Amino acid sequence: MPQNFTAMSNIRYDSLEVTPGTYVPEIGKTYPQDDPHARLKPLKRTHEEVIDEHYPYLDDSFHNRWRIFWSYIFILYISLGFNLYVRMGMKVHGRSKLRKYKALLKDGFITLSNHVYFLDCPAVLIATHAPHTTKIPMFAPNFSTGVSYFLHVVGGVPIPEDNFEAMKKFNAAFDTFHERKYRFHIFPEAARWDYYKPLRPFSKGAFSMAYKYNMPLLPCAINFRPRTGIYRLFASADVPLVTVEIGDPILPDTSKPRRDEVQRLLHESREQITNMLGITHNTWEDEYTA
Repeated sequence: MPQNFTAMSNIRYDSLEVTPGTYVPEIGKTYPQDDPHARLKPLKRTHEEVIDEHYPYLDDSFHNRWRIFWSYIFILYISLGFNLYVRMGMKVHGRSKLRKYKALLKDGFITLSNHVYFLDCPAVLIATHAPHTTKIPMFAPNFSTGVSYFLHVVGGVPIPEDNFEAMKKFNAAFDTFHERKYRFHIFPEAARWDYYKPLRPFSKGAFSMAYKYNMPLLPCAINFRPRTGIYRLFASADVPLVTVEIGDPILPDTSKPRRDEVQRLLHESREQITNMLGITHNTWEDEYTA
């Protein structure tokens, strides 16, 4: 039978049901109850990066390509990889699917996951052997903070706000990325809520992109495990360990109406991720639909 879990004063946990043995972190955090896309971390601007029609959404300069290639290796795969595997005890389940579906995924695909940990993006990239050409649409104001270089390294491309000409340049850049068979990664929950277990409502951007480019979606899930054994040397006991689950590809059918397919892709992706998270009843589903 599914078990119920009540966490602190978080109403959304009250009717959350998970399969037996599924770990639900309890680390003393409280979360918004009504706005599933609220941004919980205040921005600490260190500079002002202007994201307008003049921004280099597609930067093919030798300097940039050289910088990103080597930074990707040393920062993502070596430095952050060490952090994830050693400090966070990262495990990857389902990596054999990358070989199983190699032919289907060879021309590029879109990975999706829940957004629940500071390094969840590197975790998915490393778990799926993402190349340095992977591109990730991101919240533009984050590029004016101290992590802007890191965002560029992992393939971040700022989504322009309230600027039609800038959005045209952004879309044109992704058209080119697709033509080059790059991979994409998207967090459909939009904002990061650290260690949050329920799956929040998805925005439609990833699924519209999959339909537009006729690209497979590869759902992934960030799960957590209790910190035990030697891992207690690297962080306090209430900081959980990380597991990345890789699902099965979902293909768009471009012969069907866009609106219907976007809905189907969204719901099938949610279903896979919900199952990989071990959730049998998700509170947000009671009130929100796509």
